[in-house]
Amino acid sequence: MRLARGSGTAGLAAPRAVQIGRVKTHRRLRPLLGLRAAHLRTALAAAGGRWREDSTNQAGRFLRNRIRLEVIPGWEAAARRDAVAGAGLSRARLEEDDAALNQWLAEINPFDAQGRLSLQALQGKPTALWRRALHRWLAAQPDRGDLARPGFETLLQLALTGKTSRFSLGKSGFVRIRRGWLFFEQPFAD
Repeated sequence: MRLARGSGTAGLAAPRAVQIGRVKTHRRLRPLLGLRAAHLRTALAAAGGRWREDSTNQAGRFLRNRIRLEVIPGWEAAARRDAVAGAGLSRARLEEDDAALNQWLAEINPFDAQGRLSLQALQGKPTALWRRALHRWLAAQPDRGDLARPGFETLLQLALTGKTSRFSLGKSGFVRIRRGWLFFEQPFAD
């Protein structure tokens, strides 16, 4: 589902067995994530439990169910292997890559106490790191508006060039690039 949306490593590494929320004390645990439903049914029956199937799982109303019912069987037949296990391995490797990018960004620490993003700190670094830094910077803005993917890509290209510019975030304000810094600017009062 996330591949169809164009997600990066963070999105493609989801869902994680342990997911830490925006508030560090919130955690979502999925200890059974790597197990197939058939294995779970067998283990549950051996323990004397009863399986309960969510009625929506057999309907094509939700994308996740259409993928499970229509796409995965055809994918595995075409691959002639356990494609779900292969996807799980890729997910784990993407999680490692995502953690590495997060660590690298933390070591660079391009954010200052005033909420600005240092473009100089990112010079010479891969676009993936710029993208991550810009996403993180935008997420920290209290009123960032609703920036669609094409707008984000335009803003990323402006940041990569580093040229003095101003980019509208709608009614919420502007992103300014000036003297090696990217920062938020309130709209002018009428």
